Amino acid sequence: MKKIISLMIIISILGTISVGCESEDNTAENEELEKVTVILDWIPNTNHTGLYVAKDKGYYEEEGLDVEIIQPSEGGTADLIASGQGEFGISYQEEVTYARTAEKPLPIKAIAAVIQHNTSGFASLEEKGITSPKDFEGKEYGGWGALMEEAMLRAVMDKDGGNFSELNMVNIGSLDFFTAVKEHVDFTWIYYGWDGIASEVKNDPINFIKLQDFDENLDFYTPTIIANEELIEGEPELIERFLAATTKGYEYSIENPEDAVESLLKDNSEIDRDIAIESQKYLANEYQAEVDRWGEMKPEMWANFANWMYERDLIENELDVEEAFTNEFLPEK
Repeated sequence: MKKIISLMIIISILGTISVGCESEDNTAENEELEKVTVILDWIPNTNHTGLYVAKDKGYYEEEGLDVEIIQPSEGGTADLIASGQGEFGISYQEEVTYARTAEKPLPIKAIAAVIQHNTSGFASLEEKGITSPKDFEGKEYGGWGALMEEAMLRAVMDKDGGNFSELNMVNIGSLDFFTAVKEHVDFTWIYYGWDGIASEVKNDPINFIKLQDFDENLDFYTPTIIANEELIEGEPELIERFLAATTKGYEYSIENPEDAVESLLKDNSEIDRDIAIESQKYLANEYQAEVDRWGEMKPEMWANFANWMYERDLIENELDVEEAFTNEFLPEK
């Protein structure tokens, strides 16, 4: 009996040691993962699904990364990334162009395009009868008071023979699209991939005027992924690993949009599932449209929009396109 008891004690001790070693090994593995912070441009949505897929499916871990995805605090993403608040950020071509051409330029650069074309435009309820920019005359536009809005509205109205002086612009801040157009204004600026799809799901028909349908220069990358130039120069391997995993996340979202949504909803249960699924199906055709690999950017897209902004005095200096973005860290096909 004493031998049996002793044997049981030994087994118990060995088991404890084994568990302890296993726990230490797991801790060691976790410690080996490099912590990385991604700052979003807005609240989580289907533009960001590839990031959540890469995290949920373990693609980041495979690259040795422990990625935290956070929403922005006060200030734009470009400012936060420039000041080292995170390694990577979700931005857009307009913000990068402003940052790179300012009197004191921000040291940020775009390293991937999330979507290949601008999917934004001006939208109104179908019952308003606003089917072209000329119809903006005598209407009330709800925006957030940016000079870019006035320039965009003026440009498309001019192209369509409209009189910009007959448009009334009001500031609605962050009011959501449906509340804005049902209770306050005639039309506003939306991304079709979310509010446009939501109108379909909710059976609230809208008229949508896509920007580049009236001016090809208004086709720009929105959103993009950006990084600090110091990180680009000092840790290029980190950027390659991050984009390798992120690319897999977006490629999975293209091939499996409904399942990809589950990764987004797992961390963001407040998102409307029905809208998210339909939005994801829509974006599956937009993420990599007309290019061989996800994330690819073209210099002419950057040049056309930057020149358009410069001609309208929206930026102080001309953009050095080669310094604004890079494709060098994207995985080869």
